[in-house]
This record gives sequence, structure tokens and C-alpha cells, in this order.
Amino acid sequence: MTAELTTDNAGRATRPATVKVWDPLVRIFHWSLVLAFIIAWATGDEVESVHIATGYVIIGLVGFRLVWGLIGTKHARFTDFIRSPRTVIAYMRDMLRFRAKRYLGHNPAGGAMVAALLLMLSALSATGYMMTTDAFWGVEWVEEVHEALANLMLVLVGLHLAGVAFSSVEHRENLVRAMFTGRKRA
Repeated sequence: MTAELTTDNAGRATRPATVKVWDPLVRIFHWSLVLAFIIAWATGDEVESVHIATGYVIIGLVGFRLVWGLIGTKHARFTDFIRSPRTVIAYMRDMLRFRAKRYLGHNPAGGAMVAALLLMLSALSATGYMMTTDAFWGVEWVEEVHEALANLMLVLVGLHLAGVAFSSVEHRENLVRAMFTGRKRA
């Protein structure tokens, strides 16, 4: 989805003004997490040492994001995008009717997804760590929970990608590009 062209006073085509939304730390976190999750998922049953090391990278990234969500830039802070369940449901209802309000930062559904992804990654990392300890090494239910959480994480990732695509179409804005550049239409 590309931004619509506008014209200036001389009739020349111009791109709409953009504003900085996602700071470099949010963007580096996001794409590092994407890469780390892909590596962890791909090495789960094949290369245990890489899988475990990547799990530690993921929990480090999640820890960083939790701190940055409290002290970071305006649109990185949880207070900017975590909304009540009622607000999230109302937003999603409007979204399905193609009349959802556009947000400069995360919309209410996106904020809920950020929270869900961070919680799921935390649980996934906790069960992964448990499997490396003497107390839980070889315990079948821990392995089963870890695998179930990994599969649920894939579902969340799919929903996240669908939400990004849907919002990009609805608001005529390339949200993937915005996560690379940090800029969105003003």
C-alpha cells in the first residue's frame, strides 16, 4: 500500500507529509525479535544449542521492551496504546465496518496484540528455560506446554500480520514500511 500523492501549489505531485512515530530502538527490537523467533522456531527440534541461545536473546529482547514500554518515547510507551477490553472490542467492530479511527501509534487492537505477544513470548521463554533446569529436564508436560505455546505464538503472529495488512488497506498506509523507516503519514 503506497501513500496517495497530493499536489503542491504549482500542481506538482508530492508525497504527503510524514512524522516520526517509531524510534530506532522500537524498530530494532521489532525486527530483531522477528529474526530471533524465526531462528528459534526453525531450530526447535534440530539444533538445540542455537534454539536455547536464541531463547535467551528473545527473553532479553522482551525484557528490554518491557522497560522501554515504561520509559521510552511517546509511542513506545504502554500508556500510549494499551486500552481497555471495551475500547479494543469497539475498535475491532469499527475496523470490520471499515470506519475505524486512524491512530498515529498503535491502534487499540494493535496495542492488545503487543501485550498478547509479549505475554506469550514470556511464557514460551519461561517453559523453555524450565526445560534446561534439573528440576524440569525431561518432564513431559513442560515440553508439551512449550510446544503448545509455540503453536499459539504462530497463531498470534498470523493474526498480527493479518491486522497489519487490514489496517494498511483500511487507512491506505504501508505499516510494514513504517516499521522500517519509523515514519507514518501525518
